[in-house]
Amino acid sequence: MSGFSIDLLLGTKAVTIRDVICDGACRHKSAEECARSTSLVYPYRGVFMRHVGRKDVVAEANQVLFFNREQEYRISHPIEGGDACIDVAIDEALLDELTPKDQAQTADALIFRRQRRRIDPRAQALVALLRHSLRRGAAETLEAETLALTLVRRSLGERTSHAAGATTGRQKLVDRAKLVLSSDLARRWTLADIAHDVGVSPVYLTQVFQQVEGIPLYRYQLRLRLARALDLLSEYDDLTALGLDLGFSSHSHFSAAFKQAYDRTPAEFQRLAHLRAR
Repeated sequence: MSGFSIDLLLGTKAVTIRDVICDGACRHKSAEECARSTSLVYPYRGVFMRHVGRKDVVAEANQVLFFNREQEYRISHPIEGGDACIDVAIDEALLDELTPKDQAQTADALIFRRQRRRIDPRAQALVALLRHSLRRGAAETLEAETLALTLVRRSLGERTSHAAGATTGRQKLVDRAKLVLSSDLARRWTLADIAHDVGVSPVYLTQVFQQVEGIPLYRYQLRLRLARALDLLSEYDDLTALGLDLGFSSHSHFSAAFKQAYDRTPAEFQRLAHLRAR
């Protein structure tokens, strides 16, 4: 059995935020579970797969997953290392107000039509800011609630998130590529390496990945690395070492990529999230 830890970071009438960590010791599909409430789940470390009926989704730091109340699912860990996620539950009346009508059905309860959406770097930064600030008691309740609502709104926005549309075969191919990338974030992958592991030509891989995810494969990998940097900022005083550990060629390369994605340097984000003294 995989080991879990669940920490309540925020609990108000409007917003509940939990930090959920799983060691991933069990690599096979879990026993069937059932979501007690509707929530948005943001992986920020590691990777897992969620199985709903015959549909599978790779959960990693570029995604938000929708867990609908009373929906049955299973979890598996195809890659060692486990995973960690922020689980955000919003009061249903507020969530209904935030959710575009074409993304959910609202009969007896709000139910998201898709299992996941790809989020943008600003949403990733909000996930990290919420987690770091709440863990350190640096965010007041009103600030945390506001940031959570902003995160959900951004995760559902047509201009700030992406809903993949693809045949089952193409989606599975892209999912295999994601698992390859997630298996070693610091590795300097080549197209030939990934294509070989996935079992298609480099040209076909790049075409299909772009069509399904809406961004190039290399940029997808970069966002995974930067999301891992957001997670690790609290553990590093030497930011040059952090960049090198994640496969960046130099501190300047790491800092420039980070600032382009999140509009702040790593050091500036550390101060914003109260991870370093001003």
